Amino acid sequence: MEARDKQVLRSLRLELGAEVLVEGLVLQYLYQEGILTENHVQEIKAQATGLRKTMLLLDILPSRGPKAFDTFLDSLQEFPWVREKLEKAREEAITELPAERSKKFVHSF
Repeated sequence: MEARDKQVLRSLRLELGAEVLVEGLVLQYLYQEGILTENHVQEIKAQATGLRKTMLLLDILPSRGPKAFDTFLDSLQEFPWVREKLEKAREEAITELPAERSKKFVHSF
């Protein structure tokens, strides 16, 4: 997963925890697409609350390869407003990154 996408997940972590129920389609879709293993699914399902399940998923996703973020977006069919929020944050991160890099470059002298 790209650094930009990891940052988006981190910045929206609490909102995602409050708005996304991962138990249903989200988990099954991520498993079907090979993003999560059977062990991941069992570990997430074993969590006591919906919030803990979502937080564990958000902890696992960044290490699951380059397609993990886009597949996560695809899994949010039941939560279109969350998907839109993630896509908007991703677009904003894309436009901010070049500016951030140039600032670091200028300040490094």
